[in-house]
Amino acid sequence: MRHDQRQPNELRTIRVQRHFIGAAPGSVLISAGRTTVLCTASIENALPKWKASNDPSTASGWLTAEYSMLPGSTSPRKRREREKLDGRSSEIQRLIGRSLRAAINFAALGARTITIDCDVLEADGGTRTLSITGGFIALCDAVASIRGDLPADLKVIERSIAAVSVGIVDGSPVLDLDYQEDSTAEVDLNVVMSGTGSFIEVQGTAEGKPFSREFLDKQLDLAALGIEQLTRLQREALGPDWPSFDSPVIC
Repeated sequence: MRHDQRQPNELRTIRVQRHFIGAAPGSVLISAGRTTVLCTASIENALPKWKASNDPSTASGWLTAEYSMLPGSTSPRKRREREKLDGRSSEIQRLIGRSLRAAINFAALGARTITIDCDVLEADGGTRTLSITGGFIALCDAVASIRGDLPADLKVIERSIAAVSVGIVDGSPVLDLDYQEDSTAEVDLNVVMSGTGSFIEVQGTAEGKPFSREFLDKQLDLAALGIEQLTRLQREALGPDWPSFDSPVIC
């Protein structure tokens, strides 16, 4: 039994509130235990200069992400990143962008840019993985808001995406680490997967001594179990707005 009475294969309690704000077409307040993130998805009818095409008929879209932790999200207070992102925030927002780009058919999106903003309101471990899981829900709502302007015969969202942390704590693999566990973990992995069980990204670090292939496999099995649960939660949150996919999800 873990310090918060969870089983090794148990997620923290997940709460999702869609349409949390009205200014963005997609907005989700998502929490896992005490970690809380506001994810918004905005759409601009333009492309970055490096991706712009002279022929609008062949233009394909883009998705980018930004991530920040609000000053009151941690104790002691975190300074605002007014001029330059710190290395951690920059790395996390690149991860969020890479992960959610795996969901999109950019040719079907056309000459549009989707921006996913993830702002951490309270941090107790797993902010990057929760940002990806909540960001996907916000992405679905944003794309649904322009459905009438999209090709009827093409799917913009081709697969669901979710992410979860796993690790080795006190010699045992555990799922969805909070800060207390993460700060003492012997191994820390962040795993991004599709709803069909395919891997998008695996980030893993041994914090002390190296770990075996056996322990890696055990952690990946736990992650797959967690992604299955998170995909089910995403599907329940979106209800009838859940996108249709050619390949069935695992839940």
